[in-house]
Amino acid sequence: MKLGEGVEAAIHCAAMLAGVEGNSAMAASAMAEAFGLSPSYLLKHLNMLSAAHILESVSGPAGGYRLARPAERITLLDIVLAVEGREPAFRCGEIRRNGPVRLDASAYVKPCGINAAMLKAEKAYRAALAEAKLSDIVSEYMTDADPRSVAAGCAFVARHQRPQKSSSTKQAQRTSR
Repeated sequence: MKLGEGVEAAIHCAAMLAGVEGNSAMAASAMAEAFGLSPSYLLKHLNMLSAAHILESVSGPAGGYRLARPAERITLLDIVLAVEGREPAFRCGEIRRNGPVRLDASAYVKPCGINAAMLKAEKAYRAALAEAKLSDIVSEYMTDADPRSVAAGCAFVARHQRPQKSSSTKQAQRTSR
């Protein structure tokens, strides 16, 4: 099974956003820079994650993206389905019924064994992804990765996160005007 490159980008961006403090956001352009991706390419995938309520888009000059829910409540399956869609990877076209040796429909009462095996594999694959939480992926990285990589990643997030003003701060600013 081959997943689109957007899945990797989406998972890495969600993991990066798990390191953003509080209700801060990060610009799509910063994430594109961090991973050497085209901003327009990445934006397409970030919008998919937003539509799936994995990310939240924050508007305004200090806007960007942040996780829509805690990393403990986001699985790799959530991200894969947001980017790739909910359809199974294998779609049986019943080609056994094509060609010069085809028989009438009564010869194909039993489900296609190939389709059944592929759907069984898909179910196992999805179950494994459903168990993998974004928070666990980030935690393992923070523990097991080369400390230089961790430090560089954390410094990048710290430089590019955009703190959001709380609604009480905004209200106080409006009142003082």
